[in-house]
Amino acid sequence: MTTSGTPRSESRPRLAALLAGLVRACHPGPTVAVTALTTALAAASGRDAVGCALVAAAVLAGQLSIGWCNDAVDAGRDRAAGRTGKPVADGAVGARTVWTAAFTALAACVPLSLASGTAAGAVHLAGVAAAWGYDLGLKATVLSWVPYAVGFGSLPAFVALGLPGRPWPAWWAVLAAALLGCGAHLANVLPDIPGDLATGVRGWPQRLGPDRVRALVPVPLLAATCLLVLAPPEPPGPGGWAALAGAAVLAGAGLLLGRRSPRAPFAAAVAVAAVDVLLLLSQGTAIT
Repeated sequence: MTTSGTPRSESRPRLAALLAGLVRACHPGPTVAVTALTTALAAASGRDAVGCALVAAAVLAGQLSIGWCNDAVDAGRDRAAGRTGKPVADGAVGARTVWTAAFTALAACVPLSLASGTAAGAVHLAGVAAAWGYDLGLKATVLSWVPYAVGFGSLPAFVALGLPGRPWPAWWAVLAAALLGCGAHLANVLPDIPGDLATGVRGWPQRLGPDRVRALVPVPLLAATCLLVLAPPEPPGPGGWAALAGAAVLAGAGLLLGRRSPRAPFAAAVAVAAVDVLLLLSQGTAIT
């Protein structure tokens, strides 16, 4: 005889599996990284505790919606390309459930973004909309880099426009963030290029091919480093010059070692991106 407690005990593992599938489907690494970076940027720029919490909540909701949308849209291609570890493609969580989660997070992102002010909220929502555009089709076009540039570039503006007086961030802070986005796009797509081409995805990196992308990854990141060190009105200090030199050495080493290890350029790009993030945090949004 089935006891009254059995259905509940059986539902718990199902709920845990569902939640685990949703966590995996949201692209947790990039979601956490972008949320943490933007929250740290808000703190470095002078947002108070409440403002930082609002930034964190808005960015987290936006990133969750983007990640879930991406996995739901790509489920068929992931199956065709034989990619493992994708919860929707593997059947760990249903596409309808992930779509529901994506639209719920997107709906929450709207008031959370606008809580920082109309201008700030509009900028952030524009970045989220660009990322959804990537998921829904732009990723397969030569303009696949545009959503990354818009999405990353919107973050310093979102932070700055939420400050008292709604000031604009410095142009070079926005451009450096956009370049970081372009570098992230190249690095993110690089491992998947063969599978993407096999399933008909021909974005900018896929058209360039793995070898060219591997060589190109450090370029936008180094350009961002140069902007963050050389563009501010005050002359660079020793730390700035050291960061610029270090980024150049890392990028060069990645290209040279790439002939022996295909992972070297990617690892170097991550290291250069880390330098850029530290520079951006040290500058804040550099309000003009």
